[in-house]
Amino acid sequence: MWRFALPVLKISRDPRRPMTFRRADGPQNSRAGTTIGARMHERTNAPRLVPQEGGLMERAIGFALTSVQAVTPGMMSRRTPCASWDLEMLLLHLRDSLAALDDGIRHGRVDMLPEPPAPDEDPVSAVRVRAVRLLRASVSPRRVEVGDRHLGGDLMTAAGAIEVAVHGWDIAQASGRGTPIPAALADELLTVCPLVVPEPARRPLFADPVEPAPDAAAGDRLVAFLGRSPLP
Repeated sequence: MWRFALPVLKISRDPRRPMTFRRADGPQNSRAGTTIGARMHERTNAPRLVPQEGGLMERAIGFALTSVQAVTPGMMSRRTPCASWDLEMLLLHLRDSLAALDDGIRHGRVDMLPEPPAPDEDPVSAVRVRAVRLLRASVSPRRVEVGDRHLGGDLMTAAGAIEVAVHGWDIAQASGRGTPIPAALADELLTVCPLVVPEPARRPLFADPVEPAPDAAAGDRLVAFLGRSPLP
């Protein structure tokens, strides 16, 4: 599992760590009645921090935060457009991605190993905290170190915006809200997709492109390019 799931970065987890993000705290369907579940529900219904304008990253985060707003504790085991992940795993992966982007912007480097979730950390709060922290970060550095590689700061930001926006769409699908990626944002992300998702490096992070409908909106064309289809 990649910490930041775009071929341009390819940061893998420590193979000694489990390949899922599940906590060993009992069956998933029991969480809604726990303190963690109650706290997540409370925070999910808190006022949203959703920026209305800005660059690609700010708008992608705004869309993802809007999608997360609809998530409730009882949804954690729901399937997502990411075939091998349930909603809890997807949320914690997005938390990792946001943390990696924050590392890159603040420190000019991305660590190979993600910070493990706290024992009492709920997925929705984790995403929201990391998203707000990233929104408060300064502008991207000229160059970012990723393991033994170097990446332009602007390219990292573009890659991160795709990652965050598309996972926001995944979350909206899983929650049943089905909110599309805003057209203007999707149009801009489509222009940078060939740079950050080059065809030879698609696998194993993305499936083959899906053929969109002839009259598909920009958001539908974006997720189709990344091998996604809406949940039935």
